[in-house]
Amino acid sequence: MLTRKQHELICFIADRLAETGVSPSFEEMKEALDLKSKSGVHRLISALEEREFIRRLPNRARALEVLRVPERGDAKPAVSAKAAKPAASAPSLPTPANDVVEIPLHGRIAAGTPIEALEGSTMLPVPAALLGQGEHYALEVAGDSMVEAGILDGDYALIRRTETARDGEIVVALIDDAEATLKYFRKEGAMIRLDPANRDYNAQRYRPDQVRVQGRLAGLLRRY
Repeated sequence: MLTRKQHELICFIADRLAETGVSPSFEEMKEALDLKSKSGVHRLISALEEREFIRRLPNRARALEVLRVPERGDAKPAVSAKAAKPAASAPSLPTPANDVVEIPLHGRIAAGTPIEALEGSTMLPVPAALLGQGEHYALEVAGDSMVEAGILDGDYALIRRTETARDGEIVVALIDDAEATLKYFRKEGAMIRLDPANRDYNAQRYRPDQVRVQGRLAGLLRRY
């Protein structure tokens, strides 16, 4: 049985993770629960840990994982302006995003003319805040055909693995099972059109059987 404050805190943490993927800070928890000091937050966190409602992720600053969410009942929500998430959503909460994770770096992908997709075993450290749910990998961008979308030569495209895409999404398209390119995905009649984001490049058109979506752009990493 949780106390009212414990109940409010676990619901606040779960809602914040579901909405943003980021664990709230202790200062945010203190303000949300109208506590006088952070020491009260520490005590509540420890109590929730003991009851196995949350878990602190080791070696990760302010990173918390919600293991289960209690029934909401009539308890007052920690943030009344936010819609309460159903308890059933707890298992699918995203990994706290205030950490660095490593994802596979699969070579270079052309943002201009398609090039052969390279597979590699190199891992790229990425802030988890740039990723959502699902499996991800990275590709180094080669070329300038997506510059008007803010994707530059040398950037790392963070890709969520998927085989489907909607019109207007930026995807990794594998052409004839040999070459990959990063483009806007569009359907044009019976054809698939891959659009660049550079007026100096022309759209590429292929039969549906020639194109396989390998993932959708989830984020971008740039080194200066």
